[in-house]
Amino acid sequence: MRKSHPVRRVVLATAATVSGIVLLLSLKPASDPGSAEAAGGAPPAAESVQGGARPIGDGTVTGDAARTQYGAVQVRLTVSGGRITKAEAVQAPQGGQSDQVTSNAVPRLNQAAVQAQSADIDAVSGATYTSAGYKESLQSALDKARASAPADTGGGDAAQARTVTGEAAQTQYGPVQVRITVSGGRITKAEAVQAPKGGQSDQVTSNAVPRLNQAAVQAQSADIDAVSGATYTSAGYKESLQSALDKAGG
Repeated sequence: MRKSHPVRRVVLATAATVSGIVLLLSLKPASDPGSAEAAGGAPPAAESVQGGARPIGDGTVTGDAARTQYGAVQVRLTVSGGRITKAEAVQAPQGGQSDQVTSNAVPRLNQAAVQAQSADIDAVSGATYTSAGYKESLQSALDKARASAPADTGGGDAAQARTVTGEAAQTQYGPVQVRITVSGGRITKAEAVQAPKGGQSDQVTSNAVPRLNQAAVQAQSADIDAVSGATYTSAGYKESLQSALDKAGG
């Protein structure tokens, strides 16, 4: 039998070695638990409430009351360091079965708001309307908190302007809630975001509220006269206005 040439044996052995190495490399896992982090694939940190938009201002802010089939829902937030540290419902459906639904749903919604740092939270089972109202008022509070945050414009009065909403004051004919815009330490605008509605209240509100708004800007305080024929609305307005001033630092 013809013997193989020595050079041929060397070539064949080398080829076999290379093939083995290639096979071993092909069997190596594409990645390992540590490689994703090294390549920047680690899970991102929890998204802040800023969401890439304007940051939210520190302090306490109350969202507009959201009307639901079973009553109003209104959320108040406490913000520190640009993050929600506390959420609470200052208004929620009450009476009959609503008491049980509210007592079950609201604490869970409060907790969810702090965890999510946004209004993107899940509804609580069995409390669809309350959950929807909560989310609506929560988003309103976040919008106000962002509006109250000083804009990064390099200074100036415009950067100091902020909007503050007082607590809703309950009256015999419905809640009254006042929002003020403050710039340079002065009230530049006052408006009622809630006022009695329905029946004769519509006429009273349309007559009284513009005059109360004007009086608040002129007085630069809650020491304003009641509007004749609108005693309850005026009292509620002054109470909510004082709350807004307290939040704004007097």
